[in-house]
This record gives sequence, C-alpha cells and structure tokens, in this order.
Amino acid sequence: MEALGVHVLVECRNCNPAKLNDLQFVRETLLAAAEDLGVTILGEKFHHFSPQGVTGVVAISESHFSIHTWPEYGYAAVDVFTCGTSFHPRKAAEFILKRLEAKDSEITEIKRGFIPVAAVR
Repeated sequence: MEALGVHVLVECRNCNPAKLNDLQFVRETLLAAAEDLGVTILGEKFHHFSPQGVTGVVAISESHFSIHTWPEYGYAAVDVFTCGTSFHPRKAAEFILKRLEAKDSEITEIKRGFIPVAAVR
C-alpha cells in the first residue's frame, strides 16, 4: 500500500502571544512556509477574531496549510497536508514553529489515502 499524501498536525505551545494575535504575521508565516516548501499556492483566507485570535487557510494545489490561534493560551493548532512524495510537510511545520517562537511543540505525521501500489500511476 502507498499513501497519496502526508498530513502533519502541529501542537504549538508556549508561543509568542503577540505573534499569534497578529493577522498579518500569521498570514505571512503560512505563505512563507508554503513558498519555502515549493508548493503551488492557489489562494488564502485569514480572519482576526475579536477580542483575539486568528484563523487561516492557504489552499495549495497539493492540498492545504491551516492555523487556528489562541493568543491568551500561547497556543496554535496547525495542519500541513501535502499530496505526493516530493514535498516534506514536516519542514514547513518546523518553519512555522520557529516563527511562532513555540517553546513546546508536538508534530504528528499521518499518512493519508492508502491505495494498492498497482493503482499508483
């Protein structure tokens, strides 16, 4: 069996709260991570909540990047999902963790879309 993609779930704890609440910074971070990974960006949507917090998604032809922040807890949940084998989503996750100044983190990697090898073209 071969996987069609890899989904990386990132727990970002003890992050810089000001960065987590800065929509422009969060947007630039996800876009830069996508560019650094070499994926094709299709579009993006970000929103700043009142009184605090940011959510956003970057659609890529290879799947997506997403983030939800809770500045009051210094926490962000990040997903990086890429299809194919030429991309390494863990690299993007580590880039995002560094930018958010996460002092504690956990990265879980899940292979998605298992199919028989004979079906892979």
